[in-house]
Amino acid sequence: MNLLSMTTGMRQAERLGEILRVVARHGWADWLSRVPSPELRKLLAGSQADAMAGVPAAERFRLMLTELGTTFIKFGQVLSTRSDLLAPAIIEELRKLQADTPADPFDVVRETIREDLGKEPTELFAEFEPEAFSSASIGQVHRARLPGGQEVVVKVQHEGIEAKVRLDLELLQQLALQIQTHVPDSRPFQPVVTTREFSRTLLKELDFRAERRHMELFAHNFAKDETVHIPAVHAEACGRRVLTMELLSGISGARPAELREAGADLDLFAQRAANVFLNMIFRDGFYHADPHPGNFLLLDGEVLGLLDSGMVGRLDDSLREVCEELLLCMLQNDSEGLADLLLRVGSAPAGVDRGAFRSEVGDLLLDHGTRSIAEFDLAVMIDEMTGIVRRHQILMPSSVSLLLKTLVVLQGTARLLSPTFALGELLEPFKQQLIRQRLDPRRWLRKLQHSLRDVDRLVTHAPGNLADILDRMRTGTLRMRHEHANLEAVANRLVEGVLIASLFLGSSLLLGGAFPPQWFGVSVVGGLGFLVAALLGGRLLRTTARERRGG
Repeated sequence: MNLLSMTTGMRQAERLGEILRVVARHGWADWLSRVPSPELRKLLAGSQADAMAGVPAAERFRLMLTELGTTFIKFGQVLSTRSDLLAPAIIEELRKLQADTPADPFDVVRETIREDLGKEPTELFAEFEPEAFSSASIGQVHRARLPGGQEVVVKVQHEGIEAKVRLDLELLQQLALQIQTHVPDSRPFQPVVTTREFSRTLLKELDFRAERRHMELFAHNFAKDETVHIPAVHAEACGRRVLTMELLSGISGARPAELREAGADLDLFAQRAANVFLNMIFRDGFYHADPHPGNFLLLDGEVLGLLDSGMVGRLDDSLREVCEELLLCMLQNDSEGLADLLLRVGSAPAGVDRGAFRSEVGDLLLDHGTRSIAEFDLAVMIDEMTGIVRRHQILMPSSVSLLLKTLVVLQGTARLLSPTFALGELLEPFKQQLIRQRLDPRRWLRKLQHSLRDVDRLVTHAPGNLADILDRMRTGTLRMRHEHANLEAVANRLVEGVLIASLFLGSSLLLGGAFPPQWFGVSVVGGLGFLVAALLGGRLLRTTARERRGG
């Protein structure tokens, strides 16, 4: 198979070559080298991985993603939420990923604004600072002033970033498919599904209108809470690649020393930030998924300002049920319920040792359940729980992993502000609220209505579906589909072997029949064909033996 033949142009081929060389240079070529592509192996050959032999694998992984640029940095940040997939050392490294992207010059920014909003910056803003004060992987931020006098910040997407991201996403999905097909060790990590979900998330992030909607919804949900402030967006100066929002002036949560000097009550600040997120999760079912300290601001009047609403999580009714039950099992020390829930919600391999899994979950809750509320460390418990899940190769839904990661980061952020902070104390009121909600007759009525709708759908469609199956069986048109993960590779080997055998047989007939032209009485065509067949047959045998050893 020629991996490069999957590319649709020179740009894709060049970028693929660049990606493979970086992967090899950082010592991560072993999985890719098992893909049966001579061109790929050629690109991976001659790597400089030996120069990084003393660097830990987790750090090499982070450095590789950083060098590959925006798409892969974002991919690493998403992977940092999947503690059910990756080892703690890699998760810790991935949380350090930051993009240091140079800002576009003002002429480029002006053209982007004009193309996206149909007006020049001078028509939209009374003032616009040409120098960006911040530049991230997808966009850069400028200070400006609206004609009405309001101070705002304008987030402008980098020129050409969408085309670069789309190109990388196509190649990333192709590589994921090849790895999952040819490298059995990778299949528990579900490369194809993971990259597909990531692609969908990142493409949404490229549309600033989504972040605008997130901010408007957060503002609506906390409209009656005077202790929280979400930056107002200015729709007249917003588009797909431009986002204009209120400028918040305050002290960042990433600077606790400065907060102390300003006389801030850091205990109150930490509790307020945690309560905001818990309300988002358990009250609204729509939450900010990046509670990094830099996304909090202390505004005048001890008001909490919340920034960067690009990454969010949503909880539908079924997912909310799962998350509520998960939290209640952890807080109520219900090991049997927690183990059954994780096995039911997660994707467990066929041979999972359920007894050993339940025993480990029981030991986990026995250790943490005996601690007081003040000593209870939810983040440590979640980390240990996901470690058990990972060891048994149980894959959790990405939405559940994102929520668990958010809670872990939230506790870390709160403890940076207040070392004595205990998330368990704040969760106690929510625990009682969840118990009351589960006993609410209205909740059971809603579940009954959903069940009746499911039964109605089954009763309505089942006869037609059954009749269709019986009709196909009677007419002989019923087809059963069976997929084999390596069927394509096996078929290729089979076809190659048949062609080599045919070439060998044909060449032998030519040699035996003294077919002209001849050289020293030997048919030249037959001799060349025989030699080519022998070379191809030897290569096929070597490839098969190498794949058998690698698998």
